[in-house]
Amino acid sequence: MSLNPARRYAAIKPLDEALAWALALLLSISLVMVYSASIAYAEADAATQNRYFYLIRHIVFMTIGLSVAYIAFQVPTAFWQKYSGKLFLAALVLLVLVLIPGIGKVVNGSRRWINLFVLNLQPSEVMKFAVVLYAADYTVRKSHLLHSIKEGFLPMFAAMVVVAFLLLSEPDFGALMVVMSIAMGLLFLGGINMRIFSGLAVMAVGAIAVLIVTSPYRLKRVLGFMDPWDDPYGKGYQLSHSLIAIGRGEWFGVGLGGSIEKLFYLPEAHTDFIMAVIAEEFGVAGICVVIGLYAWIVRRAFHIGVESKKLERYYQALVAQGIGIWLGIQVFFNVGVNMGLLPTKGLTLPLMSFGGSAMLMNLIAVAVLLRVDYENRRIMRGYKV
Repeated sequence: MSLNPARRYAAIKPLDEALAWALALLLSISLVMVYSASIAYAEADAATQNRYFYLIRHIVFMTIGLSVAYIAFQVPTAFWQKYSGKLFLAALVLLVLVLIPGIGKVVNGSRRWINLFVLNLQPSEVMKFAVVLYAADYTVRKSHLLHSIKEGFLPMFAAMVVVAFLLLSEPDFGALMVVMSIAMGLLFLGGINMRIFSGLAVMAVGAIAVLIVTSPYRLKRVLGFMDPWDDPYGKGYQLSHSLIAIGRGEWFGVGLGGSIEKLFYLPEAHTDFIMAVIAEEFGVAGICVVIGLYAWIVRRAFHIGVESKKLERYYQALVAQGIGIWLGIQVFFNVGVNMGLLPTKGLTLPLMSFGGSAMLMNLIAVAVLLRVDYENRRIMRGYKV
């Protein structure tokens, strides 16, 4: 017996509950761990002298992010497709503005932030989201030309060269790696000619090697990553203390709040190296729980993409999978850096680390992912989106 319209509408759940619960658990863990990792810094800072300083700011960032994400969830994905090009251009403008003295804020030698008073906007985070939308739209529009170097590949390549130049001018090598991974991943999923893709991959590896060799500070990071104990008080300082934190945690950790490394030994304990603090306080078990939650979100993103493709919603399919690539590759880079598997890149842990711009854009991305899934289920039940 078929459901009447009212019952059919009620049967459509507005959220993927499993995905929403994974997100809620990550955000809950984030609140606890940012507070735990930042207490010492907040109390010692003469400007704050308040142990709750970073926790309060993190709650504010998260509240703003969830509010904007709620609005983003209401926006049909057709809107994002229609304005993806304009959003990409706006992100490019922000990358230019951040390089202008007086507008861009310099921290630790890098000009990556624009002060908006409520938060410091990081244009590279906006660009990650913009690239997902733009590359998905480009791939769909040019799907019949992706076998052609001139018409299918070069326009996107030119756009990525401009983005690369601006990101390297900050410099923000980590963000560049994420942006390029998103663009290449979506071109691959969109069916780009494998010869072109293989050539692009080889060129990318070569370009990365050149960038490392020709930049003293990047070369220093790579050498420090290869043997952090060779200079534990210099180029290997961050990684050596991250490894000490992970080693102290063993299987089940030293307990919440028991981390020693967060007491001014491990730099950026509440941002780039929050996973090391999680490992020290909750051990391998804690790492597995956090990585498992990320794995579930990435898996759902690709599954939602597959469902969209079955419904012939190719743009939405690539957007969902692009968000999965973004979150998955950034988690891989961050955890790899914390565990000494990759050189230090200055990337935060998505949905976990302290930081307003990253939290805002990550939550908007997940909201768009949830919207794609919601529209899929409406279509499967015979409703318009």
